[in-house]
Amino acid sequence: MKDIRIALLDMNNNHVNQGFRNIKEISEAFQKSSEENVIIKTFDVRFKNEMPDIGDFDIFISSGGPGNPHREGLEWEDRYADFLDSVLEHNTNNADKKYLFLICHSFQLASIHWKLGNICKRKSYSFGVMPVHKTEEGEQEFLFKNLQDPFYAVDSRAYQFIEPDMDRFDELGMKITAIEKFRPHINLERAVMAVRFSDEIFGTQFHPEADPKGMIENLKDEKNKTAMIENFGMEKYLETVDRIDDEDKIILTRSQILPRFLQSAKKNILKECEVLA
Repeated sequence: MKDIRIALLDMNNNHVNQGFRNIKEISEAFQKSSEENVIIKTFDVRFKNEMPDIGDFDIFISSGGPGNPHREGLEWEDRYADFLDSVLEHNTNNADKKYLFLICHSFQLASIHWKLGNICKRKSYSFGVMPVHKTEEGEQEFLFKNLQDPFYAVDSRAYQFIEPDMDRFDELGMKITAIEKFRPHINLERAVMAVRFSDEIFGTQFHPEADPKGMIENLKDEKNKTAMIENFGMEKYLETVDRIDDEDKIILTRSQILPRFLQSAKKNILKECEVLA
């Protein structure tokens, strides 16, 4: 029986982070529920310049993280760009596919690297439980299958992806699957919230791994609390605190997107093994 090998890419640059703990929890729950032997290894990309060799793993989950997603001349940036291209290239040329999920900071890095649009600083930091709207392509997206439209997800970002270059998307065969809430009274571009980069690569601007416990911890942080009250007012802040453990919001999103990605990747990997055997 084939081992399923998962690499978790920690992009937090040595900052304490709830999100990475959540990604590990979801991966370990998948490991426990799998009949196959699932091996999980962590790589500290930005702080220790660690990078997985793509030949050694089947599935990659690359986390969110703080700071500027644009290049700052650091050594890990080239290695990460090569990693993104290697996964795409491997899948173009090989029957055994590699599966990659990109979250928040990683999603921004990939969108910049593949020149998909304008990734720029927001007017103010965005934090909270936000509605995310499916696009037409998003309606067909199997990772969103059991989610309403809009569905709810945790947003935590200083940057945004706006003004997508649709010619570039078409050229690369990539699809926007979710966007920010439509607010006609505010004259701002709606940010891109999720992209299907390829059959095997998916990314979200939001945090599909977030859980109520982590969210409550994050809301204790003054920066997050202040950002939310400034952006949405005290009423919205209190409403979010009240809604955090609603079954149809972030609990549902957490139970669907990453677990579905892992299950689907595993199913395809095992199928590819049979074909190649």
